[in-house]
Amino acid sequence: MKVLLLSLAARGHAIADALSRSSHKPEIYSLFPKDNPGIKKLAVEQHVCDILNIDTVLQHAKRIEPDFAFVAPDDAIDAGMTDALAEIGIPSVSPTKICAQVETSKSFTRDLCEKHQLGCSPKYRTFMNEDVGQIDSYIRNDLQEEYVVKYDALYGGKGVKVSGDHLETVDDGIAYAEECIQECGRVVIEEKLIGVEFSLISFVSGTQVVHMPAVQDHKRAFEGDTGPNTGGMGTYSDASHSLPFLTEAELNQAKDLNQRMAEIIQEEAGEPYKGILFGGFIATANGVKLIEYNARFGDPEALNILPLLESDFVDICQGIINGELTEDLVRFASKATVCKYITPDCYPVSKSRKGEEVHFPAMPDNARIYFGDIEEDENGILHLGGSRTAGIVGIGDTIAEAQQVAQSLCEQVEGPVRFRDDIGSEQLLQERIDMMHSLRG
Repeated sequence: MKVLLLSLAARGHAIADALSRSSHKPEIYSLFPKDNPGIKKLAVEQHVCDILNIDTVLQHAKRIEPDFAFVAPDDAIDAGMTDALAEIGIPSVSPTKICAQVETSKSFTRDLCEKHQLGCSPKYRTFMNEDVGQIDSYIRNDLQEEYVVKYDALYGGKGVKVSGDHLETVDDGIAYAEECIQECGRVVIEEKLIGVEFSLISFVSGTQVVHMPAVQDHKRAFEGDTGPNTGGMGTYSDASHSLPFLTEAELNQAKDLNQRMAEIIQEEAGEPYKGILFGGFIATANGVKLIEYNARFGDPEALNILPLLESDFVDICQGIINGELTEDLVRFASKATVCKYITPDCYPVSKSRKGEEVHFPAMPDNARIYFGDIEEDENGILHLGGSRTAGIVGIGDTIAEAQQVAQSLCEQVEGPVRFRDDIGSEQLLQERIDMMHSLRG
């Protein structure tokens, strides 16, 4: 069996690792924008190329003749890579361009939720160039200056700005909204929700939906959820596959929304959604609300979820492709995980540490390391890139145990790097629990 993997960073390493554990022993052929030392050890071939160039990818695909492809990055999916591979007879574990609009257009998804009365959206409005003069009034009067501005297209996970966090004044919000309109033609402005965020990712094949363990991400660069947004500084999951601050009813709300969204996409697109559906949610005083959908695995979320997968990942992929996805195909260990990202100590402000050496400790059985923006020289020495370097995942019976594993290993990393001590800590968990108790009254 041959699998073609198009991916980026540590998420791709985690996917390759899960594929490599399959009883099918697939040959993994990786297409990657740069060498990844983790995938290099797992793949029979790793080609450095532009994975957004459809002609280049198809040339490799025709030569390799894989049984299926796994298209992991959002921009490759948006470029129509799944559609192009299908045209030459190669199925993918990823949605088509039309189905992926659930991620690539914030207004498309909000309108879809309203049309089908899912009751999961905040108050929102989409603005285009001719509506710019109405933004001020909408923010001040309709949203009472508690607002979120969303770039209505892919923006590397950094297109959302929130009042009070990234936007200090209404004028800041208007300026960013106008910038969004100039670049992509429209912008979504919506009510700022108060609550605790979490992620629920599901395997999807048409209307067949199987859920993964819930995860909480930490986007802010520094301890205490301060500093600029990043791609994600770390994540945790619980042995229950829920999260300490969620009720069973709240988790079921998120599961129901993922199920309904899969059904709605098939109805609207006229074709089944096949791949990974990532729901970004927030638990509020009024139940679970949708922040956004993604059409692929999250990073770091995949780093928590895939090490826990006890069943055969290739069987799951084939079930997705063939419309034979069932609960019986998917089994996760009842373990907790904590992922902490190692980054250059100047991240995300600058890339001044790029090229400097970094050394990692050996990983015990209850831990994993997944490489991101990092390079390996001819002597096997690892060097920092400019972005997130590697995700170190601790695994344990409890979050506290997993946190101790991840923390200890991160402290042993040698080089000009940093990580967030507080991810998975008792204090941070308790803050989430207390906030939800307060909101529920």
